[in-house]
Amino acid sequence: MKKLTPKAAYRKLGALYKRMADEYSVTAKAVGLSCEGCTDNCCRSYFQHHTYIEWAYLWEGLNKLPAEEREAIRKRAEDYVSEAQVALGKGERPAAMCPLIREDGLCGLYEYRLMTCRMHGVPNILVRPDGRVASFPGCWKTQELAEQAASELPTLNRTAMLRDLAQLEMQFMGKKLQGMPKVDHTIAEMIIIGPPQF
Repeated sequence: MKKLTPKAAYRKLGALYKRMADEYSVTAKAVGLSCEGCTDNCCRSYFQHHTYIEWAYLWEGLNKLPAEEREAIRKRAEDYVSEAQVALGKGERPAAMCPLIREDGLCGLYEYRLMTCRMHGVPNILVRPDGRVASFPGCWKTQELAEQAASELPTLNRTAMLRDLAQLEMQFMGKKLQGMPKVDHTIAEMIIIGPPQF
């Protein structure tokens, strides 16, 4: 398999992210899901991410920010990790705000946000290589809509997109991927650790 340059890999990842956004929008519209007026914030959800390419692309975005803004994000990331460690130590699921969220409540790196952030909300499924299906009911608003619906809500099948992301990860990392530790980090941890080292 031919290894991609970072520039080519990021271009392909950007196209895949656009596909995710398009499919998400179609499903959200069919479900009747809107984030307007939501009393919760999914950016407090404890997400761990698993690809080097997304980690590197996140840093591509971070490096485009002014140094002062990047430093503010780093400090919020340190607070996030500390708060998360306390919660995990108590056996609780962390609910700290993502360090990328600005004072205005918006994501400071929206264009660079990772797959899990992009797909959260709508009901979706993942067909595993062994044929088993993992189902995700969506956010609490979607689950409320499901309870009120006369029929089953439309579901987004993210299998092909996840497969394409895995393929892109292999093309991005090349032979180095086999000897690298698995990625299992929150965005805050990816910020504190710095760009992935290959």
